[in-house]
Amino acid sequence: MRLQRVRVRDRVPARVSDRNAGYRPSVAVPTSTTTSGRTRTRRERLLWSPIALLLVLLMALGSILMWIGLPLGLLWVASALTESSRPSLGPYLLVFLGLPVGMIVIGKALGTLDRIHGRITGRLDDGPQRAAWLQSMRDERGPRRRTRSVLDTVMIVSVALALVAGAIWFFGFAGSLLPGA
Repeated sequence: MRLQRVRVRDRVPARVSDRNAGYRPSVAVPTSTTTSGRTRTRRERLLWSPIALLLVLLMALGSILMWIGLPLGLLWVASALTESSRPSLGPYLLVFLGLPVGMIVIGKALGTLDRIHGRITGRLDDGPQRAAWLQSMRDERGPRRRTRSVLDTVMIVSVALALVAGAIWFFGFAGSLLPGA
C-alpha cells in the first residue's frame, strides 16, 4: 500500500473570502495496487470488502428463503395444523395469506440490505428518481439507465436457478400426470 496525494472537497463550504473556498488542503489517502500494478480506487476496494460480501451472501440466503423456505415452511405449518386428509379452510388461508405477507416482509428486508450495501460501497444513488413517463420529451436527450443493483442481480440469478430446478424436477422426477400411465 502506498500513499497518494489527492484533493478532497469539503462538504461544509469555507468562508467566501477564502481563495480555495470549499477545499481542504491535499491529504494523504491510502491506495492499494493490484498485481498488475494498477491502482485500485476506494470504491473498488469497498466492493470486495468483507462486510459487502457478507451483505451479498445475506441477500442470496434471503432470496432462497423467499423462494423455497417460506412456501415449504408455510406448507409444513399448515400440514401440522390439520388432523385429517380433508382440512378446514384455516390451513388454506394460512398458506394463501401467509405467502404474500411473508414475501413482502422478506422483500423489504432484502431491500434494506441492498440499500446498506449501496451506502457502504458508494453505489447508492439517493437522488430523486422520476419515472420515464413523467419526464418531458425535451429533458435530457441521452439515455438514463439505472445501474443494476446487487439485489437485482441476486434475484435474477435466484429466479433463474429456481426455474431450472423446477424444470429438472418436473421433467425428470415428477412422473407422469396422465391417469393410468
